[in-house]
Amino acid sequence: MPETNLQTRVLSPSPDDLARAAGLLRGGGLVAFPTETVYGLGADARSDAAVAGIYRAKGRPAFNPLIVHVPDLDAARACARFGDDALRLAAAFWPGPLTLVLPVREGSGLSPLVRAGHGTVGIRAPGHPVAQSLLRAFGGPVAAPSANPSGRISPTTADHVLAGLGGRVEAVVDGGPCAVGLESTIVGFVPGPVLLRPGGVPTEAIAACLGAPLRGEGAVNDLTPDAPGQLTSHYAPVARMRLNAAGKAPGEALLGFGPVKGADFNLSASGDLTEAAANLFVGLHRLDRRGAKAIAVSPIPEAGLGRAINDRLRRAAAPP
Repeated sequence: MPETNLQTRVLSPSPDDLARAAGLLRGGGLVAFPTETVYGLGADARSDAAVAGIYRAKGRPAFNPLIVHVPDLDAARACARFGDDALRLAAAFWPGPLTLVLPVREGSGLSPLVRAGHGTVGIRAPGHPVAQSLLRAFGGPVAAPSANPSGRISPTTADHVLAGLGGRVEAVVDGGPCAVGLESTIVGFVPGPVLLRPGGVPTEAIAACLGAPLRGEGAVNDLTPDAPGQLTSHYAPVARMRLNAAGKAPGEALLGFGPVKGADFNLSASGDLTEAAANLFVGLHRLDRRGAKAIAVSPIPEAGLGRAINDRLRRAAAPP
């Protein structure tokens, strides 16, 4: 990680502070901001130097592409070429937690560093009102991976961002906790729709929109990933993790789900997957800060948002 040498400002979502945040982005700075999924680390997607700053601040491998955030479909179409299926999904789920990986449009002005050498770009219109206001105040595309050190737990509060990247970014806009709590679902087109990463939009909803099953179960490609979130080891706490645990062994903390006994943090005592998704990274951060050396995780159903939760847990548990 780079040296800590910046005074990270905490900004409110007021119009004046959002104007300050937009000014920092125009000046090539890094600004973390809330989306409905997780906090993103934003930079001007048209500036090589600003985008390089994201990789430097996060310690992120330069072969791992970034998601470009825009306020709406019109802005997205200035950056990428949409086919019929992509237009159908954007109409159904934007603004919201869905990223589409599409051919980059010639003359888009996007930095090649955003695409990490690919001819495609991941793009989405976030639904969070603070993200929308910031994007419109800035007036251009913003590259924004999750605002955490590369490979570590994604941030769902401004405090999570400060704990991981404080001193490495110019500002954090504090918009409160993220409602969804999981990164966006990513769909690519090769040429038909294929799932590249499960996330905040359940795959069943996407299949219903398309009128056909969605191919793929979340590609894993550690060498040349063509979309974010495809590295095997990702979203990881410091503690070791043991999945599908019936209970906790001596020395373990228990990340529970459903009516389990002895949970140190329960994602949802009622077994609600939406609640569990919103609490996943909160729980991992809390147990990590408590100093747990090992974390046992209760079984999570492999359905709906449970697919995305299990995807994150498997990557968090994978060896670095």
